[in-house]
Amino acid sequence: MYELTPETQDDWWEVEALLDLCFAPGREALSSYRFRDGIDRVFDLSVVARDADGILAAAIRYWPVRVGGQPTLLLGPVAVHPTRQGEGLGGALIRDTLARAVGLGWDRVMLVGDEPYYRRFGFRRLDHVVMPPPTNPDRVLGRALVPGGWDGVAGPVRRWDDP
Repeated sequence: MYELTPETQDDWWEVEALLDLCFAPGREALSSYRFRDGIDRVFDLSVVARDADGILAAAIRYWPVRVGGQPTLLLGPVAVHPTRQGEGLGGALIRDTLARAVGLGWDRVMLVGDEPYYRRFGFRRLDHVVMPPPTNPDRVLGRALVPGGWDGVAGPVRRWDDP
């Protein structure tokens, strides 16, 4: 049994250590991190999963970006401790936070990831959205959170503070 709760400032170091474990310290060199530098994550959607003993098992974060000038959620990273993988925690975090995002009024979400994994959550390739190199365009995925959420939204991904 896991409890999903919003990530707090007290969780920060522990979540960062989990992200380093799952993605290696060089993860911050990825182009998606340029959209995160100096921008607050979406606190209401950044969630941790802890077991009954309070041990961190998984975490998910979201960041605001703009696509075609429109507010868009950037999902990621999502990380599950290697000893907890295969228990459905990643999926539980994704489903829970996508439902929360709808309740908070977000229309669309995107990520950079493997379509075979994320397809089960409704994500599809975004041919009309451009991430900076060296991002593989096949890994740029999105999901409408409301009907028509991606209609007419296209172009390069921009930082939240770059309207």
